[in-house]
Amino acid sequence: MIIPIRCFSCGKLIAHVYEPYKELIEKGEPPEEVFKKLGIKRFCCKRMIIGHVDLIDELLKFPRLQ
Repeated sequence: MIIPIRCFSCGKLIAHVYEPYKELIEKGEPPEEVFKKLGIKRFCCKRMIIGHVDLIDELLKFPRLQ
């Protein structure tokens, strides 16, 4: 769905790095280098970003149930 604002484990703010992460990965940079550039050091925060599945665009295709 939407990237969580904070890491579920440690509480660090991570939502602001998701878009830059996607852009750098699409350019072909290795994930570990991207995390160093963005300042993500903890494994739990890396897990939150890597494990995120962006489904919001897929869900918007369906009509609302009333």
